[in-house]
Amino acid sequence: MTLSQNGFAPPAAPSLSLGVVGNCAFSALIDPHGRVVWSCLPRFDGDPVFNALLGGADAEAGSWAIELEDMVEATQRYEPNTAVLVTELWDSQGQGVSITDFAPRFLSRGRYFRPTQLVRRVRPLKGAPRIRVTLMPRFDWGAQAPRITSGSHHIRYVGDAQTLRLHTDASISHVLAREPFLLTQELNFMFGPDETLEGGIGDTARHFEQETLAYWRGWSQRLALPLEWQDAVIRAAITLKLSLFEDTGAIVAAMTTSIPEAPGSQRNWDYRYCWLRDAFFVVRALNSLAEVGTLEDYLRWLSNVVVGADAGGHIPPLHGIGLERELPERICETLPGYRGMGPVRVGNQAQEHFQHDVYGNVVLAAAQAFHDRRLLHPAGLAEFERLEAVGEQAARVFDQPDAGMWELRTRARVHTSSALMCWAACDRLAKIAHTLELPGRAAHWGDRAAAMRDRILRESWSEERQAFAESFGGRDLDASVLLMVEVGFIDPMDPRFVATLKALEEHLCDGPYMRRYEAADDFGKPETAFNICTFWRIDALARTGRKAEARAIFETMLAARNPLGMLSEDTHATTGEMWGNYPQTYSMVGVINAAMRLSATWDTVI
Repeated sequence: MTLSQNGFAPPAAPSLSLGVVGNCAFSALIDPHGRVVWSCLPRFDGDPVFNALLGGADAEAGSWAIELEDMVEATQRYEPNTAVLVTELWDSQGQGVSITDFAPRFLSRGRYFRPTQLVRRVRPLKGAPRIRVTLMPRFDWGAQAPRITSGSHHIRYVGDAQTLRLHTDASISHVLAREPFLLTQELNFMFGPDETLEGGIGDTARHFEQETLAYWRGWSQRLALPLEWQDAVIRAAITLKLSLFEDTGAIVAAMTTSIPEAPGSQRNWDYRYCWLRDAFFVVRALNSLAEVGTLEDYLRWLSNVVVGADAGGHIPPLHGIGLERELPERICETLPGYRGMGPVRVGNQAQEHFQHDVYGNVVLAAAQAFHDRRLLHPAGLAEFERLEAVGEQAARVFDQPDAGMWELRTRARVHTSSALMCWAACDRLAKIAHTLELPGRAAHWGDRAAAMRDRILRESWSEERQAFAESFGGRDLDASVLLMVEVGFIDPMDPRFVATLKALEEHLCDGPYMRRYEAADDFGKPETAFNICTFWRIDALARTGRKAEARAIFETMLAARNPLGMLSEDTHATTGEMWGNYPQTYSMVGVINAAMRLSATWDTVI
């Protein structure tokens, strides 16, 4: 490792080998050397106060580093079954320091305590190591350096839109001056809103750590895990939970913006919002682990989305996490982007799209609430009647052109995946009506679903390709048709589905990895594999009797994760490098679904 003249290594190059801490209110991403490189405040879609992940002329601006002089080794791990991250740094003399990072989350006074606060606890492990604290938040997407004031045990970082405060029992002078000092005792840093601290800094930080560890261990203990791959499933489940914005119940698709889907591709998008599609798959995966609390939180948000549909019944495919219906997309000129690969986008134009699969995602996400007796707030007739309006819209638009689930910006077709999810909306409404003992409505929705199914089977089949195509009357292949078996549309052993899987493997796969589609889009043909498509392939292989192949590909995907067990959106089939926004909920869903599908059963060992 190259050291500068002052004995401290330069910041590590940007990568997606990042730890994630959070508390269902905000999150922070931390690099392998313990540097905070991304955190938006006061919530997931806010100003990236720490923005070093997207670069800048000053490599240290927009980050928070706790550096070890003469560092030669760094290791990182989570405390088992928690969202508490531990980074250990060691110098050439064998002296070491431990950094424990977390965002407080635990039950207090009958509610979850989840302040917008990052806690960093620093402990000497061996010897008397020398460290330096470099805390350099920025405001307005890196454009504004804060005004700084301080007191005996705090530093205030004042911006035009928000003011943040650091509480610490370290020397304020050393922190302000970025002066190296010997670490001879435990030190604590608590960074968040400009509020006073009621108790002592050390006592409060220790209490928060103990309670947060207990919360996550208790949460993980209640998961209904598969026998195999338990650690991978637990990490995926915690990551999905961290993507919940509990205040409203929204679930973000990822915690970042503008990480390119492939090097220099300009496929840079802002994923810090709630897509109905992605959120449905998140709650479905957590439900499979018997974690229904996230579902109930999300249904609060979803109910408001349904009620807020416009007069024509249209529901946008995504909303802001506070239910914002307008997310105008703009280019941020003050940050160069991940590894200099701009543009950096803020907002997402897809909010203006017509993506007709959204109606199926709404009904499918809500369906469990009508059948699950564990829920504190089970759904009933009133909720069913609201969902029927969604079903009517699905029936109206299922054979109409749209932007599709891949959000194509310049091409509209009758996408098979959109029609499929519209069918799913009507099919599930029929099942809900049956549970509610409404035979007339069950027959109504059952007839709608049957008619839609016949048309989809007929019009999406390409005789030329011997496969279900990506659109009615089309010939191009698209991995999204694999969802036909996941939503129960077709028997996986149906010869048409088996043939479709074969065609997709021949034309969309790079070894174990699968791309989204073969036709060029606005930016050309996709270069990287889309992780969720690979997981859809794994599911299809298992369902069609090719379980050994499915297990082998799943092991490849587990190996593609970063050292902390997480995935971004895309994997480069040649280099194995992760690309796309991070951590990607879709990808973590795939880990859970594959493990649940492929694991040996518990009764084989107990």
